[in-house]
Amino acid sequence: MTRVTWIGHSTVIIDTAGRRLLTDPVLGQGIGLVRRRAAPSEIEVGTPDAVLISHLHHDHLDLPSLQRVPREAAVILPMGGGRLLRPQAFADVREVDRGDRTAVGRVRIRAVPALHEGRRLPFGPSAPALGYVIEGEHRIYFAGDTEIFPEMASIARDLDLAILPVGGWGPTLRGGHMDPVRAASALVLLHPRHALAVHWGTLWPVGLDRVRRARFEEPARDFIDEASRVAPDVTVAMVDPGGHLSLSEDGWLEVVR
Repeated sequence: MTRVTWIGHSTVIIDTAGRRLLTDPVLGQGIGLVRRRAAPSEIEVGTPDAVLISHLHHDHLDLPSLQRVPREAAVILPMGGGRLLRPQAFADVREVDRGDRTAVGRVRIRAVPALHEGRRLPFGPSAPALGYVIEGEHRIYFAGDTEIFPEMASIARDLDLAILPVGGWGPTLRGGHMDPVRAASALVLLHPRHALAVHWGTLWPVGLDRVRRARFEEPARDFIDEASRVAPDVTVAMVDPGGHLSLSEDGWLEVVR
């Protein structure tokens, strides 16, 4: 069985093939003026065997959050970002580029393209934005942060689960993001059995959740509605932060909100 727990934003725990993977960990109450508006009462990630970083933006590579990860965990991140982690003293830092492969135990991981600007602002290093295809007991695509692009059609065959960003953390979506409609269109290219919407309803600039509340609350429901229209064969899981889904050996999906 594979278990996937959404902590919020792009932070997901993936338990598969005896290993625990943690994606883009943001585990505190916010980043600067962007604050957490939805979260489990206690954010507990256990002991990850590996951390997958999709790109270097502060809401995906959060250094204070990485301080809560054991130093023995492998950290896999885009080529050029490793120097950001030197003060963290991780024993196993793996910089990867598009097409590179690595493994954590029996879990195989392949870095794949993402259409998103990955430079760390304001003066940090530049590195490509990536997604990851994770193959343990099931085949999972974690898209990171990306706009839809035609090559998604060849990301991976026989996907059990696509974890897709469907929103953002501000009043607009600019520069390499999918909104719910484009994320649903991505399902047509990817052909997964199941999908999970992330990157919505968690982080929001202070005060703006009262001004543009629909932008904060509605992306996942809009994604489900659009996916049912354009990709009706895909089961879309509606999970709140702290909820999880499980994939059985035969591919059946169970959702715990």
